[in-house]
Amino acid sequence: MSQQRTDLRNLAIIAHVDHGKTTLVDAMLKQSHIFRANQVVMERVMDSNPLERERGITILAKNTAVTYKTVKINIVDTPGHADFGGEVERVLNMVDGVLLLVDAVEGPMPQTRFVLRKALEMGHRVVVVINKVDRANARADYAANATFDLFIDLGATEEQAEFPIVYTDARRGQAGHAPTALGPDLQPLFETILSSLPPPEVEPNEPTQMLVNLLAYDDYKGRIAIGRIFAGRLHRAQEVVRIATDGTIYPDKVAQIFVHQGLDRIEVEKAEAGEIVAVAGLGEVGIGETIADKDAPRALPPIRVDEPTVQMTFGVNTSPTAGREGQWSSSRSLRERLYKELEHNVSLRVHDTESPDSFLVAGRGELHLVVLIETMRREGHEFQVSKPEVIFQTDPQSGGQLEPFERVSIEVPEEHAGLVVEMLGQRRGRLVDMRTGEQRIVHHEYIVPTRGLLGFRQAFLTATRGTGLLNSLFHGYAPMVGEIRGRDRGSLIAWEPGVATAYGLANAEGSGSLFIGPGTEVYEGMVVGEAAKEQDMQVNVAKQKHLTNMRSSTSDIAVRLSPVRQMSLDDCVEYLAEDELLEVTPKSLRLRKRVLDRHDRKRARITSQRPVSVG
Repeated sequence: MSQQRTDLRNLAIIAHVDHGKTTLVDAMLKQSHIFRANQVVMERVMDSNPLERERGITILAKNTAVTYKTVKINIVDTPGHADFGGEVERVLNMVDGVLLLVDAVEGPMPQTRFVLRKALEMGHRVVVVINKVDRANARADYAANATFDLFIDLGATEEQAEFPIVYTDARRGQAGHAPTALGPDLQPLFETILSSLPPPEVEPNEPTQMLVNLLAYDDYKGRIAIGRIFAGRLHRAQEVVRIATDGTIYPDKVAQIFVHQGLDRIEVEKAEAGEIVAVAGLGEVGIGETIADKDAPRALPPIRVDEPTVQMTFGVNTSPTAGREGQWSSSRSLRERLYKELEHNVSLRVHDTESPDSFLVAGRGELHLVVLIETMRREGHEFQVSKPEVIFQTDPQSGGQLEPFERVSIEVPEEHAGLVVEMLGQRRGRLVDMRTGEQRIVHHEYIVPTRGLLGFRQAFLTATRGTGLLNSLFHGYAPMVGEIRGRDRGSLIAWEPGVATAYGLANAEGSGSLFIGPGTEVYEGMVVGEAAKEQDMQVNVAKQKHLTNMRSSTSDIAVRLSPVRQMSLDDCVEYLAEDELLEVTPKSLRLRKRVLDRHDRKRARITSQRPVSVG
């Protein structure tokens, strides 16, 4: 028989990226006296991953816990970016309710729709938190009304649509029931959590059931399975079974059990149903598996996430510089690392290809794959990747080809609005809403084929001079909409190997913008810049000027070189053309042609243009 654990709440914090989830968790931790009075605590303490702190976004879901009035509140901080939606989907299985953060300035955004839809589909109750009400341009009433409209649009039940609202200034750790009447602390928020979010329904006397939602790794303890106990209990040295996602049953044994308190894991002898725990000693445990009673094994429903929409080829580095800068560069190490990622990255897919040196990697978006690339290069891996491409599907009824579409939200100053309309029109975007807000900022809503967004972000930022905001969310599959033109400029390609000189670069920059500076080692076929025209251009950036007895060859030229266009990993991935690859090492990012030899490239181009005879 099920019963409620009134001493416990399990909740997730969901929101659009940068709406303040992690900052709010910081404030809740501080007001729960998790830290010493004199302890120095960095901002966004939950974002422990270096990439998260650098990018200012949450990538990995994380657990913490606070205690308020004898009630333990387990909190899961989730990503707000749709590319990491797999993290959101699986942690929602662990909780009974959610805090939905909405920015008082922006209101609901594309990722707000995504995360809220997932929570409502699971039947969760929601507490809406309107954050950043202290901003001078805050629109708390607009944010609240727009959020209610979103609930209705997503098919919320009558009970779900009657959500309580708490207004906060997470940065100062203040909350209240009106935007102009914030209290000195977060007490109104804590009280609303206890009164509005249900305690977990548990079956303490039934056989043990725990669903593995997350994995961690410890050098001494090995894999650590994180999840919620739905029934029964777990104790140290308990003999259990693991029920794999394919139904296979493996005998196993619990070595250690941990619960969360603040940022720490506290070892305990046992844990009861309803608690979120971390369990060590379960061998090759995987996400989605059920830890069950050995005498009465019952599997819980598996975790299901949306399928990937974008894929790239990861391959062994074949550039002339291969093997110089990476610790791991073989096909074996690349394969092992990619398949290891599948153990915890549930939205990712990896497939072998006909070549033992390359693998097809599919994810939820460009950012999802870029974060994987950056993580691997920081671990010492060296490899090369291709241009991202969308994953098509076949219509089961008509047999026609379907492609993924994104719902795109764009905000730009009024002077750039016409340009945005033109750019997305060229990429087969369909305008569904357009309105002008405060300070002459124009808001656009588009439905755009994912193909049209590949490589679009950099062009968009350049066209709007960095003033535009762009967010996208997977919309669904629909029939293909026809051809979409790719990059409208060619590449500047190194003519011969050598070291780039100021003289050679000065001659080359008349043909386009450069990605490298003097002293950079180059090889034939390496992309060194973007051409000013549509066609690729060969340039000799290693060319030397003959010295005279009058002056040094580069004494005047060096100071006249234009600033180099610095290419980040995101920029490189967006820039790639179909016939190009990105060489990734722990130290360098090098763009290159697939075929390095210029004569071979010419022959391949002629062959591809030659008509094929029939009969």
